[in-house]
Amino acid sequence: MVKMKEACGLFGVFGDPSAVEMTYCGLFTLQHRGQESAGIASIVDDEIHTYKGMGNVASVFKGRHLEDLTSDKAIGHVRYSTTGDSLFENAQPIVVRYQSGRQVALGHNGNLVNRNALRKELEEQGSIFASTTDSEVVLHLLARMHTQAEDLETALIATLRRLKGAFSLLMLWKDKMIAVRDPWGFRPLWYGKKDGAHLFASETAAFDIVRADTHDEVKPGTFVIVDENGRRDVEYIEEKPTPAHCLFEHIYFARPDSRLFGGDLVQDVRIAAGRQLAREHHVEADLVCAIPDSGNQAALGYSLESGIPLGFVFVRNHYIGRTFIKPSAKDRIAGADLKLNVITSAVKGKRVVVIDDSMIRGTTGKKRIQRLREAGASEIHFRISCPPTRFPCYYGINFKSKGELIASQKSLDEIRDFLNLDSLGFLSMDGLLDCVTLPADNYCTGCWTGNYPVLDDLDDDFERS
Repeated sequence: MVKMKEACGLFGVFGDPSAVEMTYCGLFTLQHRGQESAGIASIVDDEIHTYKGMGNVASVFKGRHLEDLTSDKAIGHVRYSTTGDSLFENAQPIVVRYQSGRQVALGHNGNLVNRNALRKELEEQGSIFASTTDSEVVLHLLARMHTQAEDLETALIATLRRLKGAFSLLMLWKDKMIAVRDPWGFRPLWYGKKDGAHLFASETAAFDIVRADTHDEVKPGTFVIVDENGRRDVEYIEEKPTPAHCLFEHIYFARPDSRLFGGDLVQDVRIAAGRQLAREHHVEADLVCAIPDSGNQAALGYSLESGIPLGFVFVRNHYIGRTFIKPSAKDRIAGADLKLNVITSAVKGKRVVVIDDSMIRGTTGKKRIQRLREAGASEIHFRISCPPTRFPCYYGINFKSKGELIASQKSLDEIRDFLNLDSLGFLSMDGLLDCVTLPADNYCTGCWTGNYPVLDDLDDDFERS
């Protein structure tokens, strides 16, 4: 049985002599999207060569690794696991050889909700899997379809029509690169150009770092082929559903200097969320502070709207990874202990409004509040720049059951008491949707509302809300 999958980071370059170095820089920029493994695949002498390992980008690629991969075509991946264990065999890109020696490398961001049914079908037909990720399911399915179809494009269309859920894919053959986005557009995927080369990235900030120009999003329900003849877009579904862009990308995952879903700058959305939060949950206080880093912009918005001064209270250790995306509770708690320190003199005797981007399990929030109490804050008012997270995510975020979510287990008053707060306020769903520019029904809000866009093909191992 395949387990849950990931909201990871993808980057690719086709047609630039520095493709591998650019991909390395792109992955560095996307490091926040996954810190468990990193990998790059490139074309060397018409063969796919790959190097990957466990850990972050800097720890995986050392010495001659990049030099050995030198090519004008490369894709890279950083992984945050929700489907498949945190093991080397699940690191990406995954490279396979099939039908007459053809090779393909694949990187995947998202989560297939029908992965177990597909895997069982493929195993009954003789497929043997080397990993526990749903990404390998895609490759096995494509290989089978390609043996039956006249050409790769026909095989890919047939494959993609079998997949349900969230999938942004980046695939590399010796002579082409293909980027795919699921029909609902759950996860971001962008196209860029630099001096004639074609680039793909999960976030536009990665283009900025390599001095490339952002052109457009890969459209939902479309795959983009780039080869020596240029770019070609192919719609692979007959009827497009209403988009279901993951709104949690704006809240937590993406960098503030990236643009998402129609071009909204993440920083602008977070500042707007902070302003709306101040309108919905105003309180008399001496100081507004953020839980860094993804709470920073919302705290600025709250301060601007409320007139309460913004201060710096928490000092972050930037050598500790993001605690929310740690694979185990033990790792999350250890990271929370080491990640932030409180400047005691900044809060002693003061009424403090603390802004965070979200509250999932409540473990890290409780420690933050405890540290503020120990530092002498006279009042602590916690404000969250999204609604209470009460439902599992099926599409690539690592909370798989309601039992993990504090807001599904406790009332708001019980959460307030559990965290030892003077007051607690969450941004309303309508308030959050007012902060983005696309129509409200273009976003997936399932983790807050329980309204999911893709449930018909949900595997039995998912908890149904």
